[in-house]
Amino acid sequence: MDHPAIEILDVGRVFTESGKNLVALDGVSFTVGQGEIVGLLGGNGAGKTTLTKILSTLLLPTTGTARVLGADVLRDPTAVRARQSVVLGGDRGLYGQLTARENLRFFGMLDGIAHRSLMARLDSALEEVGLAQAADRRVESFSKGMRQRLHIAIGLISDPRVLLLDEPTVGLDPVEAARLRASVASLRRSGVAVLLTSHYLLDVEELADRVVMLDKGRVTHEMSVADFSASLGYTATVVVRGSGAAPAQERFRPTGAVGVRIEADAGGWQLTLQLPQWSPAVLVGLGEALGQARIEGMEVLPARLEDAFIQLQAQT
Repeated sequence: MDHPAIEILDVGRVFTESGKNLVALDGVSFTVGQGEIVGLLGGNGAGKTTLTKILSTLLLPTTGTARVLGADVLRDPTAVRARQSVVLGGDRGLYGQLTARENLRFFGMLDGIAHRSLMARLDSALEEVGLAQAADRRVESFSKGMRQRLHIAIGLISDPRVLLLDEPTVGLDPVEAARLRASVASLRRSGVAVLLTSHYLLDVEELADRVVMLDKGRVTHEMSVADFSASLGYTATVVVRGSGAAPAQERFRPTGAVGVRIEADAGGWQLTLQLPQWSPAVLVGLGEALGQARIEGMEVLPARLEDAFIQLQAQT
């Protein structure tokens, strides 16, 4: 029988500090399917790091059950470690004087991978993260993004079926971040399940199938990324800038906007509309509502996961 890649059942964790109990996790339950990428969201202190440490067998749960591909983190931690990898990333943890290939071989040996299997995996692991051309360069010459991708290659060298990935693109420029997201996205095609923790919600928006949101140690929301974005009640924000007299707010009710804001000063005016949908018909209706207004510019912005996160967090 196939097991979920990750199974969290009523997990709780309590820390004792100065004689007081601090609840880090309180009855957390969710699953991650094989080949699925799930984004774990929450503000500071929500319990994300504690849960990741429990799954990686660095912490024991106070209550509940956590399993990785059927192996229990309490009863069989060795099997859990053999089935997953944890990638924390960052600049540390690599040997700058060694090449990417040498780093990968070293960490593979520490992981107990047989020599023949390890040598067969080196090139493919580097290829998977786009470092094949830099395999024999010293890591001290790598950019931060290349180091992050090497961390992922180290996580993949043992051919895990589950990957715990924490803040993969923090501090990266947009090009490096896009390359790293492409590396992570390719894991789905090979059936690897990923639990992704990130404050940079573009990572989650582009990679995740579902979102689990924690607040004060509890699951507050669990839904697909599409439903998470749709929880805003709008799919697009239209910003129109103009000069002269600002149009009346009432003119935009026929567009179906769920939010209308007009700001005006001596330099002109700006109209912001939040629309349930954006289509040619809505554009025509917007043009009719603007009438003879003098338009200086317009942009259409898709609803962002970050906006939904802020809104839902404010409601909890």
